[in-house]
Formats: sequence, structure tokens, C-alpha cells
Amino acid sequence: MGNREAKASSQSGKEAVVFPALTANAASRKDGSRSAEILSESRFHSVLTLERRRAERSRKLFVLVLLDAYKENGSAARTLNGAIRAIAKVTRETDVIGWYRQDAMAGVIFTEVGDENKSEVLETLRNKTRTTLVDNLGVARADQIAISVHVFPEDWSASHPNWSADSKLYPDLHSRVTDKKVQMGLKRIMDIVGSAALLVLLLPLLAIIALIIKLTSNGPILFKQERLGMFGARFKCLKFRTMYVDCKPEIHQNYAKKFISGKADEQKQHGDAPSVYKIANDPRVTPIGRFIRKTSLDELPQFWNVLRGEMSLVGPRPPLPYEFELYDFWHRRRVLEVRPGVTGLWQVYGRSRTRFDDMVRLDLRYCQTWSLLLDIKILFATPKAVVSGSGAY
Repeated sequence: MGNREAKASSQSGKEAVVFPALTANAASRKDGSRSAEILSESRFHSVLTLERRRAERSRKLFVLVLLDAYKENGSAARTLNGAIRAIAKVTRETDVIGWYRQDAMAGVIFTEVGDENKSEVLETLRNKTRTTLVDNLGVARADQIAISVHVFPEDWSASHPNWSADSKLYPDLHSRVTDKKVQMGLKRIMDIVGSAALLVLLLPLLAIIALIIKLTSNGPILFKQERLGMFGARFKCLKFRTMYVDCKPEIHQNYAKKFISGKADEQKQHGDAPSVYKIANDPRVTPIGRFIRKTSLDELPQFWNVLRGEMSLVGPRPPLPYEFELYDFWHRRRVLEVRPGVTGLWQVYGRSRTRFDDMVRLDLRYCQTWSLLLDIKILFATPKAVVSGSGAY
């Protein structure tokens, strides 16, 4: 009996440490309730977006719990209102309750849950939420509610090929696409027509480049490289091969680590000029490859990626998986929010001669201010940036 009590006490203590949201201040509530404001769908999404921004900087976890009464036929709102009142009894004043989908799915944001093991946090939270619903609604009604738990910041590893961002944490992005549905449709039409036309018009040039690569070095003409697209989806990005065959990636991996962390001082070109995004004198690049890279001709095959819908004509450049693994949490937004592009703000206005944080800020500015007119301006400015070759290697 003593061991059982000790075990129960230990488990209770673990819950308090791992997830204080469901235990803090409970003893002080004699009536077991608090006055909880239930946010509308739009306000709840706004708060969720703000919590993401805070967590990106503070690196403190928050958990989003969604309650979906999809099994209830015609009475989801009533069931969820009961669930909300039950959850409100065990949440802190700093936690946020509202409608993730108005009258169809309720959400609770538990802020700053601690730095314990994430899987343990999620399991504890799921179990406590389930217990709370059963205690207040009964088993039958609790069984009608599906509970899903989502944690931010998300874990990511280059060794997980099927990883993608948890879309439930980004309802604002879906709303943005819906609000600009017509413009997004026109953007896709522009991508299809533009990439198809360019592939046809540039066919003679593509053939000449392919022939030169074949005659000057051994190996395939095209280089297929795994990159990350919107929401972290992986795809094979096409480029003309500019390197010798079987080159090891360690040189670029080491440089990327220094560049992203802002420590690539050895690559400064002169004086206090900012570090470059690409290695200036990469020994892996062939002589003809240097010219092809400097003129950005190596990226012409990516119009095929645009035609397939993996990329857009305009957008942030798609990162390599090992680059993304080095990103700070706020850096990841450049990958999550829009489809990657062949050209973009930093290629036109910063090119390679910019610090990584500045490059990300340019990409985020594009994401936040996107419009068809902005895409058109960037497309018209790209040839000049390519011809000048400033900062290209």
C-alpha cells in the first residue's frame, strides 16, 4: 500500500513539473472554476500566431490542444461548450481558450509548459485532458470528443524524410491562402505559363549548356538535390551540374554552419564586406561550372520544378535539409509560409552579399507583403541582378 501511494505521489509530482497548467492554482479555486473568455475563431488564430512568434524567440514550449466533436451529429457546439467549461476549471489564467473552428472545434493554448521531454509532456497532457472530460461530461459524451495535441516549437531532423510542419499550428497561413485565393490562383497560372514558355524559348541555350557540361567533365548533365519546399515537403531540385562527380558535401556543410551562425568571417571578400552565401573559391566546382554559377545558368532547369508545382517563379530559395537543421526557430518561417522560388527579394536586392539573418528578413518581408505586383517587380529586376553578377559565385 505504501509503494502504491508513493508511486501515485511521484506521478502527481511529475505531472506538476511536466505540465503545471493542469495543476497550478487548482487548490485555490474552491468552486473549481474560473472566468474564462472564449475567443472567437479569428481572435484565437491571432493569439496562436502571436504565441508562435514568442516561442520562436523565447524557445519556450507551448501546447495546442484541439477538441473535435466530429462524432456528434448536429450538437457539436453544445458538446464542445461543455468541454470548454470543464477544461476552464483546470487551466491557468495565462492559458487561452477559444474556437479553432467556430462551433466545430475548440482549442486550448497552454503557454510555457516547461522544458521536459516533449513526448512525456504530450502524453501527460492528453491523459489529463481526457480525465477532465470524463469527470465532467461522463464517459459517453467524452468519447464523442477527439483530442489532438500539438507542440511548438516542433522537432525536426534531417534523418526524417517524411517530416512536414504540423499544419494545425498554422491556421493563419491557411486563412491567408483562402483570403487571397484568386491571387494565388493567378500566381500559379503565371508560374505554369511562364515556366513552360521559358523552357521552350531557352531550349537552344539549355542544349548548348548541356553539351558543354558533357564535353568538359565526366558525369551527368543534371544534378538532382533534395531540398525543402513549403511546410518542409521534400522534393528533388534540378540544376545543371557544376561540380566534379562524387564530391563530398562536408565543405559546404561546414561553411553553411558558420554562415548561418554569422561566423563565416574567413569568406569576407574585402574589408568589412558581409560574408557571402556561397563559397567564393569552391574547389569542387569545375572551370566551366564557375561561369555557369556566376551567371545563374545552373538554375534554369528549375523551371521544370516550377511547372511541376514544387517551386514558384518567385519565392525564398529552397534550403538543403542539413541547412534547415541549423536554422533558428524564426528562420524556419521562410520555408513554411510560401512555396520556394527560382528568384526572390534577396537574389535581387541582396544576392549572395548579405548576412544570413538579413537574407531571412528579406524572405519574411516577401512572405508578409506578397502580391502579384511584387512578384512581377522581382521578375523584371532579376535579369539585371543576373547580368551584374554582383555577389554571385
